[in-house]
Amino acid sequence: QVHLVESGGGLVQPGGSLRLSCAASGSSFTISDMAWYRQAPGKQRESVATFTSGGSTNYADFVKGRFTISRDNAKGTVYLQMNSLKPEDTAVYYCNVAGFYGNGRTKYTYWGQGTQVTVSS
Repeated sequence: QVHLVESGGGLVQPGGSLRLSCAASGSSFTISDMAWYRQAPGKQRESVATFTSGGSTNYADFVKGRFTISRDNAKGTVYLQMNSLKPEDTAVYYCNVAGFYGNGRTKYTYWGQGTQVTVSS
């Protein structure tokens, strides 16, 4: 079992910044892809940014140029630096970590508990 702990959410004014962190822990688990999703009230969960095991990053159009995903493989941690925040960025943000146990070929996916980001004046 992999345990994910998120931190860094909060209340920020429009134009402000926040940095989210998500630390993964679990024995015999090799992390491959790491990602951030978000879910606003009354809306479906949507992908925000991904960071693949190969080093590629992808961003949703609505955050390009404002958000940056990064990862520290040694710490099993993924980050989301959010700049120029807008009220429409208000949502619960979830980290998503995928990987493998031992030499297995089955990819397992785990979700963080979610952290609230509220952008309001």
